[in-house]
Amino acid sequence: MKFIFDLDGTICFSGKPLSGFIVQALDSLIEKGHEVIFASARPIRDLLPVLPAHMHHFSMVGGNGAFIAKGGEVISTIHFDPQTADNLLNLIEEFDATYLIDSHWDYAYSGSADHPIRRNVDPEQRAKNVTPSELDEIVKVVILSSLNGEQLIHKLQNLPIVIYQHGQEDIMDISPQGVNKWTGLKRLGIEPQQFIAFGNDANDIEMFRHSAHSVCVGDHISLGEVATEKVSSGEEQIVRKIMELAEGLR
Repeated sequence: MKFIFDLDGTICFSGKPLSGFIVQALDSLIEKGHEVIFASARPIRDLLPVLPAHMHHFSMVGGNGAFIAKGGEVISTIHFDPQTADNLLNLIEEFDATYLIDSHWDYAYSGSADHPIRRNVDPEQRAKNVTPSELDEIVKVVILSSLNGEQLIHKLQNLPIVIYQHGQEDIMDISPQGVNKWTGLKRLGIEPQQFIAFGNDANDIEMFRHSAHSVCVGDHISLGEVATEKVSSGEEQIVRKIMELAEGLR
């Protein structure tokens, strides 16, 4: 069976690398003949530092579906069309928004040095922090703050994009239209009803809808409504559920 895991808030906490407890559980899945795939809002560049080196070659979906990696390489990306990218940059300027903008690998960051998001961005300095105009293409945008969030959202909704609002962090995650974790998984050749998914937020909903079994970690209301079951966000409970599902597949 394929086991697909979101990272932050699901098996990765406070931006720290996977704990030994979690890694051991994932390794156990591999030993039992299952496949482990990661599906995160992070671009692949920022997904790698929280994983042990022996998992860097695993199949991955990054940027909520915009990045696809396999065998340790980014094999495809989906970026905003030039007009939409220009409209996004104009709105960022109009509303004096701070941002994290990702291209295929490099990025542009304008938030504060102590913003919680900042510590998760390129911690191993694999890429360059440049101006938005220096990015060849724009794959993903995160709005960290703005002068008028409600008005900005209203204008963003007129663009061909997907917006995820993360209430706890008060940020907006923006991807190209039609991009989500499930579309990313399909590009990896994953078939519907052929995987078990773990997630914790709204960006996991489409992935859950196409899974054979899904586990909502924590108490996200919308995700919980489409999940097969829910567990609390404690590592012990998560590992127990992973092992329980794996045992049931024997």
